[in-house]
Formats: sequence, structure tokens, C-alpha cells
Amino acid sequence: MNFLLIFITALFFISSVDNPSHELFTQILQDYVHDGRVNYRELRNDDRLAAYLAQLAAANPEAIADQKAQLAFWINAYNAYTLKVICDNYPVKSINDLHTGGLIVGTVLKKTVWDKDFAVINGKRLTLNQIEHEIIRKRFNEPRIHFALVCAAKSCPPLRSEAFEGDHLDEQLDEQGRLFFSQKDKNFFELEKKVAHLSKILDWYQGDFGKNDAELLQYLSRFLPTELAASIQADPKKWQIKYTDYDWSLNE
Repeated sequence: MNFLLIFITALFFISSVDNPSHELFTQILQDYVHDGRVNYRELRNDDRLAAYLAQLAAANPEAIADQKAQLAFWINAYNAYTLKVICDNYPVKSINDLHTGGLIVGTVLKKTVWDKDFAVINGKRLTLNQIEHEIIRKRFNEPRIHFALVCAAKSCPPLRSEAFEGDHLDEQLDEQGRLFFSQKDKNFFELEKKVAHLSKILDWYQGDFGKNDAELLQYLSRFLPTELAASIQADPKKWQIKYTDYDWSLNE
């Protein structure tokens, strides 16, 4: 690995540790992410990812005045460090292969890859769980992050081919929502039967979207085609929710 190249590249793209640029991450994503699928085989040999992570490690997100820019920073950090852990362990069939004892045992014992403090932000070591649950979900109250955070699985929302940016974060998150709900392997709807087959993500984090199934359906209806959205909005309590199987295979 060319550490001099990493250092120089990181310096070039850091306009300020108080206002970090995500241009380098966008370049990486454009080169290696297509239709949500990641070319990990090639990405693992590209020093630019390490350079971008060095940029994140030096940045102070607390100094970012704009809340949307701060949220964009944390979403990018989560996704970038997820790419890193897969690249560091590639080839791997699933991120679940990286947990101690597998998904269930690892979750119970808090020994999953999401519990390892390999992410560095502002010189502080963090886990992916801390970034997602203690920072993003707790501080920002933004349900749409569940359409943007990608844990390297096929059933995750598709990884964008660009970084999130504060000045158009709302548009990016809305687009992620529309795309996520259009992917029938994750979410599909039977209009006549009034059955919504939803991603398990909406089961795991239902409380982020509303107090009950009706509020969840009302929330997600904004991302659906007009006729379908109108049916849900007219009387969401008439709709039944079923959850689709979650495919943990690597999103490559």
C-alpha cells in the first residue's frame, strides 16, 4: 500500500477538518458501485479508500454547523467503514461470516463485526453500531437513514454511486426511499388484497417510522406510486403487513 499516496490524496481532499469534503468518496463509489452492487475485488486494491478513511479519522463532525451536512458525514462514514471491513476480509460470502459465532450468537454476545471499534472519527475509535444507533438514530430523528445505510447485504438498500452531501441530502434520501420501495425483492405490494410485503428493516426499526403499522404505512406511502399511495393513505388500517426474507449475501 502506498502510504505517501494516501497521505497526499487525503490532504488534497480535506478542505477543512471542520468542513470535510466527500468528493473523494464519490469518485470511489462511481468507480466501484453500479446498480447498488460493489466490486470489492477491485476496490480492495485502491488506496483511495484508505485516503478517504484517513480524512474521516482527522475530521471533527461536531464542528460541522449544518445539521444536514453533519448527518451526511455520519452516513458516509458508516458506509465507507463497511466497505473497508469487507475489503479487509475479502473474499467473503456474507458480512455475517465476520461475526464471532455467527449472527445470532454474535448479536447476543455483542461480538458482531458491528461491535468492533475499527472506525476512527476525529481520532476516536467507534463501532458501526455506535455510529448507527448512538449517533445517527439518536441525534438526528431521520427515518430515511434506513434507506441510506448499507451493511453490505443484498437486502440492504442499494449503495449509491455517490456520497451523501448536506446541500442536497433531502433529495438524495427521498430518491433512496423511492428506489428501495421499487425493488420487488425487498418490498412489493398487492393492491387488490391490500397486503404490503415489506423489508425486515421496517420490522426491526418500526419505531423510527411510527407508533404502529398504520403510521409506518402512512410514512412509506410518500415513496410509492400514486395509486398505491392513495390506497394506503385513505385507510392504512385496512392494509396487512408481511415481511420479506432478508438476503445477507454480499452485495457484489
